[in-house]
Amino acid sequence: VMSILLHGDAAFAGQGIVYETFHLSDLPSYTTHGTVHVVVNNQIGFTTDPRMARSSPYPTDVARVVNAPIFHVNADDPEAVVYVCNVAAEWRSTFHKDVVVDLVCYRRNGHNEMDEPMFTQPLMYKQIRKQKPVLQKYAELLISQGVVNQPEYE
Repeated sequence: VMSILLHGDAAFAGQGIVYETFHLSDLPSYTTHGTVHVVVNNQIGFTTDPRMARSSPYPTDVARVVNAPIFHVNADDPEAVVYVCNVAAEWRSTFHKDVVVDLVCYRRNGHNEMDEPMFTQPLMYKQIRKQKPVLQKYAELLISQGVVNQPEYE
């Protein structure tokens, strides 16, 4: 059995329950013997710029309180994500301690269907709109390598 928690970046950094749970994580009567924390880090908490939301550069820095390893990985690279998740799972299985996977990514369409992210983050969303979706990038890579062909992808 392995405990896995999925977090949003703003919630991970800003909700006291995360910090409190880390402090309880190694108590004999409370421990899960390590949790894999996966943080979906879209770099903007709701619509708040990170510089206005926390004092540290990464939302995952709260895990430093228990010296948990933190793996920052580019979520646009599915193979890197799988590799890092395997390393995190091995760490947790070997050392029975918490570990964090920080999926550095972006939200393509804003916080919700009512949000227009260009209002609060115009420079970032100008760049995001230029990006191909992850599935398209990965499919193009696999097709170029001959791993799959276009009809198989479709």
